[in-house]
Amino acid sequence: MEYRSGKIGRHIMQTQDNSNDFNPNMLSIAALIPARYASTRLPSKLVQDLGGKSVIQRTYLSTVKTGVFDEVWVVTDHPEIKQQIEAIGGKVFVSQKEHTSGSDRIAEAMSSVNADLIVNVQGDEPFQDEKSLRDLVAVFLDPRVDVASLKTRISAEEAENPNAVKVVTDLWGDALYFSRSKIPYNRELDPSVPYWKHIGVYAYRNNVLNDYTGLPKSQLEAIEMLEQLRLLENGYRIRMVETLHQAIAIDTEEDLEKARLYFKQL
Repeated sequence: MEYRSGKIGRHIMQTQDNSNDFNPNMLSIAALIPARYASTRLPSKLVQDLGGKSVIQRTYLSTVKTGVFDEVWVVTDHPEIKQQIEAIGGKVFVSQKEHTSGSDRIAEAMSSVNADLIVNVQGDEPFQDEKSLRDLVAVFLDPRVDVASLKTRISAEEAENPNAVKVVTDLWGDALYFSRSKIPYNRELDPSVPYWKHIGVYAYRNNVLNDYTGLPKSQLEAIEMLEQLRLLENGYRIRMVETLHQAIAIDTEEDLEKARLYFKQL
């Protein structure tokens, strides 16, 4: 497998195991960053200062810098975020509807984006990791994959935190379930049992993202308040990709201070 550049940017191209010829199927990739202005635990978190630029500006610039995407868009509901992204030369789509999830929000912007793969990059994660994103989109060389996302190993203690969403997978790395509860249940208290935290970056085939918005909010999605369960309940395959990158998601004042300290060390 090889990453190559074309006139419109980065693409995925697959080599045949028994041939020097490339597979002609090339996938164009766009990143859409949902950026809702209102937030509960840290008001207006996306416009908070982070090293001289706002959190959402840092997320946009970090995403562009990875070089993974042909296009990067911010999808927002607020004029201040629109102004901030346009001030750094970024593309913005202003959503006209109320949405219950980031995936619903970016799906509204699909009419403005022409790409085979759509990656939902969280607006409150200002330090994007190039390797993780490349590994994420690479799994779409498997035609069976509908959606892909990231996971990282965590301790049993961290798995107790309901804000750390856990995921369990089958033998092929496809998600069986996501939960705020500690899964799997470790009946024998075996210290070798692994726990995996879901990192909320999603990659979709464009037709799947279009389908997603037509699906009614599912029962498990409503119970756990996890949008990805809508896909699982409707039979979609979510391939989980391991990452060693420890993402910093800004949800609280403590998270913001942690991000500011991290930025100073870059």
